[in-house]
Amino acid sequence: MNDFQIAENFNLREFECTHPGHRHVQVSSELVRKLQKLRGRLGRPVIITSAYRCGERNRQVGGAKQSQHLEGKAADISLHNQTATIGQVASMARDIGFTGIGYYNNFIHLDVRELPTGRKAPIIWDQRG
Repeated sequence: MNDFQIAENFNLREFECTHPGHRHVQVSSELVRKLQKLRGRLGRPVIITSAYRCGERNRQVGGAKQSQHLEGKAADISLHNQTATIGQVASMARDIGFTGIGYYNNFIHLDVRELPTGRKAPIIWDQRG
């Protein structure tokens, strides 16, 4: 059902909610465009571990109540297949224009949230243990 290309290196199914039995998906075209640019800069596949989440799945994984994943505006990217460090990936993400960047132990969160009026820099947080 969601098995078709939406960008050169991304299939819609990669953005589906991972809640068992659900195949719901919602994804921002801006998110896809920016992930495609990131993939081009990295020169390696970008593995999405979590993108769109339904409300139930978001609660199960302990996501924020106002998570950008709920709106299809966020993706968590695995770092296991990357040669770039998390800092290098974050720097590329800032240059590309991601507006939310979260550091985690095994992945980086990237989103395209709307920034508060007047703010130009992305919102950045670090949840590494």
